[in-house]
Amino acid sequence: MSSVYKVIETRRSVRKYQSRNISYKILWRILNAARWAPSAHNAQPWRFIIIKDSSVKRKLAEAMAREWNKDLSKDVISPQKRERLTKSSVKQFTSAPVLVVVSLTMEEMDKYTDEKRRKAEHVMAIQSVSAAIQNLLLAAHAEGLGACWFCAPLFCPETTREVLEAPESVEPQAVITLGYPAEKPEAPIRKPLDSIIFQNLWVHGE
Repeated sequence: MSSVYKVIETRRSVRKYQSRNISYKILWRILNAARWAPSAHNAQPWRFIIIKDSSVKRKLAEAMAREWNKDLSKDVISPQKRERLTKSSVKQFTSAPVLVVVSLTMEEMDKYTDEKRRKAEHVMAIQSVSAAIQNLLLAAHAEGLGACWFCAPLFCPETTREVLEAPESVEPQAVITLGYPAEKPEAPIRKPLDSIIFQNLWVHGE
């Protein structure tokens, strides 16, 4: 098995980290890998904010937790469970040595007057940013780091922008936690190939 396949198949979502520092040299290599992802029109609509400062991590984590608590209150979840969940969320983000907030910008994407193409263009930007995140995760694993992809900013984009003093032209998409692993997650179960692959038409072969 070549090294790239090994990296893909052995990557895991890591949620517990050592307190060990990650050098900027390694972070730059990881983000350089992210920017080599394919993107629609080569617009490269991704933007990254690296957060190592503990006070900024806490401020962001607590702000997102407050918004999550509001959403959870709509789901008939007890106050005790909401508190448990939101506290765990804050701990998850504040205990990671590094957070990378990934956002998209439509600045260099194509502009259209009709809603159908504007929507498609926005989806293409999201797909492009997702490809960059995948590169980031694989590069982090190749560097011996653990990482986990969280979509929390999607539920509170205004709050995320406010905490990070980001302009309205960027749309927060994800928070990636990074650190040297303090756990070794088991391999997740994957669906068999023959259950997800179709040839030529949407029908399974004999």
